[in-house]
Amino acid sequence: MDNIRHNLPVLLLHNTNPAWAPEEILENEEDAATLSNALCELGHPVEVVTVENARLAERLSTYNPQEHIVFNWCEEIPGIPHSEPEVAAVMERMGFVFTGSSYDVLALSYDKPQIKRLLDEANIPTPPWDVFHTPDTTGWNIFPSIVKAAHEHCSIGISSESIVTSPAELENRVAFILEEHNQPALVEEFIDGREFLNAVWGNGKISMLPAIEMDYSGLTNIRDRLFTYEAKYVSGSPLYESIDMVVPAELEPNALARLEQIVLATYRATGCRDYGRIDVRYLNDVFYVIDVNPNPDINPMTSMTHAAAKAGYSYGQMGSRIVNLAAARHPLFGKENTAASAP
Repeated sequence: MDNIRHNLPVLLLHNTNPAWAPEEILENEEDAATLSNALCELGHPVEVVTVENARLAERLSTYNPQEHIVFNWCEEIPGIPHSEPEVAAVMERMGFVFTGSSYDVLALSYDKPQIKRLLDEANIPTPPWDVFHTPDTTGWNIFPSIVKAAHEHCSIGISSESIVTSPAELENRVAFILEEHNQPALVEEFIDGREFLNAVWGNGKISMLPAIEMDYSGLTNIRDRLFTYEAKYVSGSPLYESIDMVVPAELEPNALARLEQIVLATYRATGCRDYGRIDVRYLNDVFYVIDVNPNPDINPMTSMTHAAAKAGYSYGQMGSRIVNLAAARHPLFGKENTAASAP
């Protein structure tokens, strides 16, 4: 942990919403407190800033950008869908230095077709794909396929019904996305193979944390072998309980080296900053990038936290490393901080 400063002052920015169920609000507050306490134990002065309404700029207006690093754990402006990028935009306009990716990169993460174009241009393997604005999917003949909302995030719109095995199922699912999500449908080949979640951090000199495999071996139905919204977030659901994390993933050294090369190339090609997660599928000796996640969730149960722990970082040390990476951009703290280039 050389060059890591534990005295950097942190504003821990997170969001809640009065419309959430009481248990959701409580869980959110507990997660923020856990990270805050972990950073404080290392020596960081931390103030938790909770965003409860659309007045984000007003909420931040009493703080001096010269005196803080913002730990951006704010996933939306309450009541405004798809507003995660706008959180970054507000802070950029106000002059705050914050952890994670910029407005431009967060906005890009909600544009799955553009992500696919960038991967293709960089010659990074990704499943064949197309975008449909109507239910007419004539010309698509790759099955099984997966149908996603083209401009969503966090597996929203993805369920077991997203896997289609015939033209009729494809048309029905595309029609569902168009109607229910009011946006185009991204269709790509479904890679029915192993899946790896790969956390990356750094700027300039970047590194991949130990790869994590999502173990679908207990699921015999092809439609269940994907990381759906239910599998990620619905604690106690059958899919949540049936999918295990293997930490670290078991791969031959040559395969692991190829995976790391693809993951780091993707992080660079998409402009991720400080930290991110690249999701990859593996079939017939080919690694395919299936999703790019700037600012992935980092609560204590997430894949990035498990990967960091395997690499020897406590929860607080992981958070502090991310704070230090952001601090390198700060006009005052950056002059004294070199952690962004630490291995």
